[in-house]
Amino acid sequence: MADISPEAQALGVVKKKKKKAKEPSTDVGEEQQSTEFQVQPESLKPKLETSQWPLLLKNYDLLNTRTSHYTPLVCGCSPLQRPIREYIRSGFINLDKPANPSSHEVVAWVRRILRVEKTGHSGTLDPKVTGCLIVCIERATRLVKSQQGAGKEYVGVVRFHNPIEDETKVAKMMETLTGALFQRPPLISAVKRQLRVRTVYESKLIEFEKERNVAVFWVSCEAGTYIRTLCVHMGLLLGVGAHMQELRRVRSGIQSEKDNIVTMHDVLDAQHVFDTTKEESYLRRVIKPLEALLVGHKRLMVKDSTVNAICYGAQLMIPGLLRYDDGIEVNAEIVMMTAKGEAIALGIAQMTTAEIASCDHGIVAKIKRVIMERDTYPRKWGLGPKAVVKKKLIAAGKLDKRGRPTDETPELWRKMFPLEGKVEKAADVEKEEGEMSVSEAEPERKRKRDESEDSEIKKKKKKKKREKEEVVSEEEEEEEAEAESEKKKKKKKKKKHKKEDVSSQEEESQEEETEDAETKSKKHKKKKKKKKKEPDTEESSEEE
Repeated sequence: MADISPEAQALGVVKKKKKKAKEPSTDVGEEQQSTEFQVQPESLKPKLETSQWPLLLKNYDLLNTRTSHYTPLVCGCSPLQRPIREYIRSGFINLDKPANPSSHEVVAWVRRILRVEKTGHSGTLDPKVTGCLIVCIERATRLVKSQQGAGKEYVGVVRFHNPIEDETKVAKMMETLTGALFQRPPLISAVKRQLRVRTVYESKLIEFEKERNVAVFWVSCEAGTYIRTLCVHMGLLLGVGAHMQELRRVRSGIQSEKDNIVTMHDVLDAQHVFDTTKEESYLRRVIKPLEALLVGHKRLMVKDSTVNAICYGAQLMIPGLLRYDDGIEVNAEIVMMTAKGEAIALGIAQMTTAEIASCDHGIVAKIKRVIMERDTYPRKWGLGPKAVVKKKLIAAGKLDKRGRPTDETPELWRKMFPLEGKVEKAADVEKEEGEMSVSEAEPERKRKRDESEDSEIKKKKKKKKREKEEVVSEEEEEEEAEAESEKKKKKKKKKKHKKEDVSSQEEESQEEETEDAETKSKKHKKKKKKKKKEPDTEESSEEE
C-alpha cells in the first residue's frame, strides 16, 4: 500500500497485482496429445503487394481476372531487363531542351550521339523555349503521334507595354482566357497561318511585378496552342499591349520536368561512359523504356500464345484475354500487354468492362498501332486440332479455299460446325420461292419484263446519242487537224518567202558592192593617167 498516493486512497483506487503468465510446458509428448499439428485448408490466397512493381505491372493485383490458365513462354523479357542495345532501341529520353537550338537540331544530335537510325520528338519547341522534349528512339517512335497530341503545361513570363495598377485585373484576365479560344499562329511559325480553335484547360497567375510590368503565369493547354499568341491576347484584354518574354514547357503528355529529366550533357556522358567502361547503369538511367509513356492507359493483359497474332494485326478476342482493367469504355484507347509487362500494341476497345466480364466470345479490341516487333514471340495460331483437320480438308478439296463447306464436305464436319445448316436453310428458302404459284408470280414477271424493255430502250437511246457525239467529235477533230495543217503550210510558205527575200537582198547588196568597187577602180585609174600627163607637159614647156 506504500506505493499508492493519498489522493488515490481517498478515491478508493487500489492497484491490483498482475498475475504472472504460466510458462509453457516443455514436454513435447503432452503437447502432441493435447493439440493437432496440421496445416488446415484455407480458401483465402495470400495477397500480392504490387504497388511497387514497375511500369505496366504496377497494381497488377487490382486487375480483373478472366482466367489464370495460360502457358508461359520463354520468349520476351521484362522492359527493365532487356539487353542494352534493345533497351536503347525501345526507349525514350525526357530531355531538357536547351535554349537557341531548334527541336529538329536537338533530335539530330541525340541520333548522332546514340548512333541509332531513327529518332522523333513529342512536339516542336521554338528555339528560345526550354523544357520537356520527349525524344523517342527507334521502336518508340511508333508512339510519337500519340505523344504529340497529348496535353502540355507551360510556365511563361509576359511583359506588358504600359503599367497596370491593379494586380486583380491580371488575375481575372487569366481566368477568362480558358476554354476554347480562337488563335492565329504568329508570323514566324512552322504551320499555316489560318484561324483555328485550341482549348486552354487551366491558367493561373503565379506572380506580378508592378515596377517592371512583368507577370509570371502557368498554363495547361491542348497540343498546338501558341503561348506567344496567348500573351498578345492578354495585352488586348487589358488594353495595354503585351508580348511573351520567356517560356518553359513544364509537362509534355505524362512526363514532367520532375520525372527524371536529363540534359544533353547527360546523354553525351552516358554514351561516353558506356563506350569506355561498358558500364550500363548511367545509360539506363538516362533512357527510359517506352512502357513508361503508357502508364496512364487502361490495360488488357494477353496470353503469350496471342502476342504474335496481335503483332501481325489480328484483333484481340475474348479467349486470348487474361486480365483487364476497370472503367474501360467503348472506343477508348487501351494498351495490350504481356504477362511480363511488355507493351504489344495500342488498341481501341470494342467492349466495356462489364461486357468483357459477361461475354464468352467476341472482339475485345481493335489494333490502332502495333509497338512490338513481329516474331518476338512464336507463332501459335492455326496449330490446334480443328485447324489441322481444316487444313487437310482444304488440301483435299473437301472445303473451298476459305474453309467453307462444299458438296464433298463430310457430314461429321457439318455437324461439328452448324454453318452448313444455315446454307441448307438458305437453299430451302430459294426452293420455296421457286415453287411459288403462277398467279402470284405472273404480275412480278410482267413488271420485270416491262422494266427490262424500258431499260433496253433507254440503253439504245443512250447508244445512239453516244454514236452521234462520237461522230461529231471525230468531225471536229478532223476539221481541227485540217486547220492546223493549213496553218503549218502557211508558216512554211512565209518562211520560204522570207528566205528568198533575204537571199535577193544579199545578192543586190553584193551587186551594189561590186559596182561600187568597179567605179572606184575606174576613177583611180583616171587619176593616175592625169598625173602621168602633167609631168609630160611640164617637160615639153621647159624644152621650148
